[in-house]
Amino acid sequence: MGHVANPDRAYRLLQNRLDHMVTGAPDSPVLMQILRLLFSPEEAELARRIPSRPTSLKKLSQKLGIPAGELDSQLTEMARRGVVLDFFYRNQRYFLLPPVVIGFFEFTFMRARDDMPMAELARLFDEYMYADDRFSRALFAGQTQVGRSLVREEALPEGDHIEILDYERASHLIESASDLAVSLCACRHKAEHLGHACDRPQEVCLVLNAAAVTMARNGIARPIDAREGMQILDISKEAGLAQTGDNVQRNITYMCNCCGCCCGMMNAVRRLEIKNAIVSSNWLMEIDTEKCKGCGKCVEACPVGAIALQAAEGNGKKKAVRDDELCLGCGVCVPVCKKDALSMRARERRILTPETTYDRVVRMAIERGKLADLLFEDPENLSHRALGRILGVLEKSPPVKALIAVEPLKSAFINAMLSRIKS
Repeated sequence: MGHVANPDRAYRLLQNRLDHMVTGAPDSPVLMQILRLLFSPEEAELARRIPSRPTSLKKLSQKLGIPAGELDSQLTEMARRGVVLDFFYRNQRYFLLPPVVIGFFEFTFMRARDDMPMAELARLFDEYMYADDRFSRALFAGQTQVGRSLVREEALPEGDHIEILDYERASHLIESASDLAVSLCACRHKAEHLGHACDRPQEVCLVLNAAAVTMARNGIARPIDAREGMQILDISKEAGLAQTGDNVQRNITYMCNCCGCCCGMMNAVRRLEIKNAIVSSNWLMEIDTEKCKGCGKCVEACPVGAIALQAAEGNGKKKAVRDDELCLGCGVCVPVCKKDALSMRARERRILTPETTYDRVVRMAIERGKLADLLFEDPENLSHRALGRILGVLEKSPPVKALIAVEPLKSAFINAMLSRIKS
């Protein structure tokens, strides 16, 4: 890889490239320090030219003007460190540039390593995520989020009228996965380097399906079978952890077992009051005030602070109350109540879960005003099939959001066509 004459420019362009992704990466001196620790100047220059959509090694080689063998070697090393993603499909190797979250933050902290200044990176990531809230507000803008809450199946009431879909059941996601792997919880690992991790287990972050193959091949996660996956789920539940999964119906890539003290998404709720940082399940916790004795165990168990004790009218005795906006419908609180005062009921309106990762990203782009950025980051790879999928999501979007997305889409499409004609 050639020498970069202006390293500052390379990092600045990479930051700008990351900020144009749907989850954003606002400019900050802290982010620039992170990028300098994760990427060499030459790698930063290379990374900012890699699309966020999967692109074959052959096409990348042609686009970048780098021989395939040389490029493969460079990107393989970067994939091993978790700063680019790679996978195989139909005997071809594909690469893409991951965002900050869910992306190279997690891939950095999903394993113990001695090749990086982990304590320094932990401090910088924590500062970037919470000291300045611009990143978190960019990441969690809109209604469609990267993560959704999974309800504890054992907390649901029994009966034939109870409907829980396969993609809502953690057990089904594990048992039906084509491949599984487990890694350290990136959030608790980061907190450990900062000196304030909780005592919950760390090796409980599950990676599923094709993502598990990629993470295991690069040493980021450890391959496991479904039996061990279910054991990890049981251990996590016993430890009071909430299950948060990839916000898609098909080909889910991850399932985190989260605590309210360390989890980045849950801290966005608790510390920054971004109430919709995690999409709730289709369930809601219900309190039987006659049975509730006001012990407060459910308050301690709730990972996002959605339960509080409040004096009841008349006798002044404290009872548990639920914040409807905050409740994730995770069911973590139900088993801690020894008076059987808590139960789960179905929400009146079902929560929309995007069918695939592609659909989720498109919805996020529409909501964040970044559809044109998503579509035309690499016009040469824009296929009619991709356009059809985009238009399909637009048709299902609320009219106002769809209209807002169409104008920049038209402009970008025209510009892209003109650039092809000129070339």
